[in-house]
Amino acid sequence: MGLTRLLVRAAAARPRVLLVTTPGGTAVRLAAERELRCRDWPAAATPAGADLMLVAGTECRERCQELGPALDRLWEDTPRPRVRLRAETAEDVAAALDTGRARLGATEHAHSGAGRTGRTHGRGGGFGRTHGQGGDSGRTHGQGEDSGRTRTAGGERRTSADGERRAPVGGDTDGGMEMPGGLPMAEVGEDRDGLALDRLHVSLGPFLADWPSGLIVHLVLQGDVVQRARLGGPCGGGTTEPFWARPWARAAEGEPVPLAEAARRRAAAHLDSLGRLLAVAGWPAEAVTARRIRDDLLERAPVEAVLPRALRLQRRVGRSRTLDRLTRGIGTLSTADARAAGVSGPAARAGGDVPARYRRWLADAVDDVRRLDGRALHGPTAPDPAALTDAAAPPVPTALLDPTAQESPRGRWDAGRPPSVALAGLLPRLLEGAELAAARLVVAGLDPDPDELGALIGEFAGG
Repeated sequence: MGLTRLLVRAAAARPRVLLVTTPGGTAVRLAAERELRCRDWPAAATPAGADLMLVAGTECRERCQELGPALDRLWEDTPRPRVRLRAETAEDVAAALDTGRARLGATEHAHSGAGRTGRTHGRGGGFGRTHGQGGDSGRTHGQGEDSGRTRTAGGERRTSADGERRAPVGGDTDGGMEMPGGLPMAEVGEDRDGLALDRLHVSLGPFLADWPSGLIVHLVLQGDVVQRARLGGPCGGGTTEPFWARPWARAAEGEPVPLAEAARRRAAAHLDSLGRLLAVAGWPAEAVTARRIRDDLLERAPVEAVLPRALRLQRRVGRSRTLDRLTRGIGTLSTADARAAGVSGPAARAGGDVPARYRRWLADAVDDVRRLDGRALHGPTAPDPAALTDAAAPPVPTALLDPTAQESPRGRWDAGRPPSVALAGLLPRLLEGAELAAARLVVAGLDPDPDELGALIGEFAGG
């Protein structure tokens, strides 16, 4: 019992946090990542390594029946002692983490009075369901182990339109017959060469570390090669203005948006995509560097504080031979094929594989940071209200964003068909024939924005 109390006390002092983002929760995710770095709390990549499970974003059960059970499955896989929390806005993050640590620390007393079983009942010890301040607002809440509100996804089986049995979403597999422990049995099917080989069905998503939130990719594997891929989801997060493309959405509605604001948001978006790719590729140190620069841009840090760091990141990542060898030849997409599929932005201009795209992100981010000093801004202008306060000084023109002329982070902005729709539609084609180990690199190398995908997208058939 002494060892158990010691481990719980250590976990409460510096808990490991599994950050799960629901569609539309990008701003909350960014705030949570920044807060975790400031507190020096480690992020957990899987439920098995987590003490706290923080859900960033609004409730998604009503909008998508698949995401709720997937969240519950993550919660079931989190070992005890554990605390489940939700932050619906960026302002809720700090209070949610404080609540989680307090409730996790309270389990020490629960374990000391629960005998050898280490179990508690009711609301004590952080195992019940509590709400933060604010009554029934539900913005920050925790769910404990004995609350009895967890819904199981393990018993559900889905059947696709082509009659094949599918695994429950969230990374489970289903080859037909259920084996002990939930492991699947392979079924036999012809590969692309006409050979009869074992075939497994695997679903990636909707909640993985460094994965577009809510996105579900159904794969058919033979060996470690993807034979077929099909895109399902994601579900809308209830937002009409995607976080990264918000300046373009506002400008399209006629609101004057400074071009510098759009350039700052676009550079931050490219660094966010780069950080996700570097984390998937196994370079966490540079992923943190990219995310720190991203956060500084969003917090309106001056150009002289950001540009040297962005240039160092461009040199270090762009010239890395190890990263180039790891990702070379993966997810190749020519400029002509991208244009034919309706893709614009960095993915189309890069015209190549994953290394070509992350180097394009770096170059575009550095160019946008350079634009922030005002010497490279172009576009329609309007008087700067701040300059009008000095009667002796002439008005300083402020360049405004033209949403039809300047690209959003993923490409040309069209509220009817955001650029991420075309990017997501390319995923099945790029995944087919790839090794399973490269599948996540392909997704991270395109990085479609789930916030732009809005409501539930029709599933894209591979091929």
